[in-house]
Order: sequence, then C-alpha cells, then structure tokens
Amino acid sequence: MFFNRSKPASPNQSDQSAPSEPATEGINGLTYIDQTSMIRMRLSASKLKLHSRKIYAQQSGYRLSSFRGRGMEFDESRIYQPGDDIRSMDWKVMARTGSAHTKIFREERERPVLLWVDYREPMFFATHGVFKSVIASRAAAALAWASNQQGDKLGGLIFSDYQHAEVRPKRGKTSVLHFIKKLHEAQHVKQNEEMLVDAEQALSRLRRVTRPGSLIFLISDFRALGEKAESHITQLSQHNDVVMLFIYDELEKTLPPDGQYLVQHGNSNLLFSSSELRRSEYQDLFKQRFDTLQRFAYKHRINLISCSTQQDPLTILQRSFG
Repeated sequence: MFFNRSKPASPNQSDQSAPSEPATEGINGLTYIDQTSMIRMRLSASKLKLHSRKIYAQQSGYRLSSFRGRGMEFDESRIYQPGDDIRSMDWKVMARTGSAHTKIFREERERPVLLWVDYREPMFFATHGVFKSVIASRAAAALAWASNQQGDKLGGLIFSDYQHAEVRPKRGKTSVLHFIKKLHEAQHVKQNEEMLVDAEQALSRLRRVTRPGSLIFLISDFRALGEKAESHITQLSQHNDVVMLFIYDELEKTLPPDGQYLVQHGNSNLLFSSSELRRSEYQDLFKQRFDTLQRFAYKHRINLISCSTQQDPLTILQRSFG
C-alpha cells in the first residue's frame, strides 16, 4: 500500500494488502508531528555539536568532511608587517594612503544557523516508518534546539507547494519555539489548485536572508531540482557551510516483491504490478538520482547525509556530528 496525506493510513501497514479500515487522518507522530513532541526534543538535541570541525557525511559512503568553521568578521586595517599573508592585503587602503596595509579579522562569536525545510506534496508520503515530512520536522526541531544550545541565531524557510514561511535569524529559546510553531502550521496548509512556490523560489528567498559564514541545512527529498535551483545551492555553498539532509522512503529505493499492489493518490485507487525487470529498472533510476546528488555535493563541498523514513533523524545527525 502506498500512502499520502490525501488519504493517510498507518505507514507500518503491510505493502501487500490494504488495511481493513482506513486510519484516521493526522495520526500523531506518523503522518503529522505536534509541537509538544518537537519541544520535547530539547534535551536530546543538546548532544549535537553543529560547529564540529569534522562531520561524517555520506558521500560515497561515510567519509570525513571538513566544515569551514565559524565565519570571520573584519576588524581593522593596519600597516603591513613582514610575514603577513599577502591574501589579506587591503588594496583599497593601500591605494588611498600609498602604504601597504593588512586586513585584520576576528572570529565571529555567533554563527547563524538556517534551516530550509521542504513540505511539498512528495514529502507527505511513506510506506514504512513515518511520513518524510515528519522526518524533516524532527530533524529541523533537533537542529533548532542544537543551535540554541550553542548560542547561535536561528532562522530559515519552510515551504510547500502553496505558501512559504520565512523566519529571520534570531537568538534564544523564543526563536526556536517560533520556528517549531511554523513547522507545525506548515503541515496543515490547505491545498488549492494554484501552486505558488517551488524549490527554486524557496532557495532564492533563502539566499536573500543568508549572510556569509552561515551554517545551512537543506532538508528535503530533493525532487524536481532544476538547473536554477542547483545554481542557488552552488552560490550558497561558496560562502557558507551547507548540509543536505536527503530523506527517502524505502519504496522509492526498491519496489516490493512480485505481485499486484493498490495505490492511493488523493481520491483515486490504482493497481500496479511489480516484476523482477521493473524492480531492477526502478532501483537503477534511484541509484542514478542519488549518485547525481552525491556528485553535486562532492563538487561543491556540500555535506550530504541520508535518512530513510524508518530511521531516527536525531540518531543520524548525532552519528554525523559526533
């Protein structure tokens, strides 16, 4: 059985037969997650060290990947001294005064953490575990609390096919609670015929609120990312640390054994057949998609972490950030 939010059912039901009775919409924790559950993640999320110099990122398997560290902020210019890095020369002051000057930087005491959370229709889906949107919500809540624990400003953007919620970076517990409230509200956006927001627009908006040296988490299944969306991510990665949290359901990776299966989508019921040939082709398509995502991440020094709907996102993040 396939499930989406138009007719949600327990994602733990067997794939080979329909449930005898339809489940109630909004099963807490499976199809949607409430604010209380996300608030309770505060203590468990405190173990996440978002500013670790190294993280284990899934790019061609687990490998050690470096963060750039906290951003550096310009302090002042002073007369050049032997041994100064020529790359730090202040050419504008030098042209104005006629003498060589060097830029002095200081480490920023805070680093904005920005969360880009995808709530488009494909995220409200699962066959095992919980909806992809629930995994995204849990991951975002954990990262929000971790940023608060480390004294960083929290901001970001939550978007669906129909609207977006932009949260300007602020520090403190209140900002986390505000972000969690937005996460909760975005799960219940009413569908309409006109789709107003796509990933490209959401990434463009994210770029406008991002300052250099930020730590950015992109939480999505990364479906339908065109060239312009990839260009926005590339631009973000040039002056920030970017982590892509790739969320998927096992059915998107591997079709079930041979047989016929009922598919629910909205008010429509369809049957599809699974065979060895179709299963092999399907697996190849998923592998190609994931390999493309890996190559893109590796090329632009982006940390890629994957999490299925059967896994605990907090455990995955703790394993990655140590």
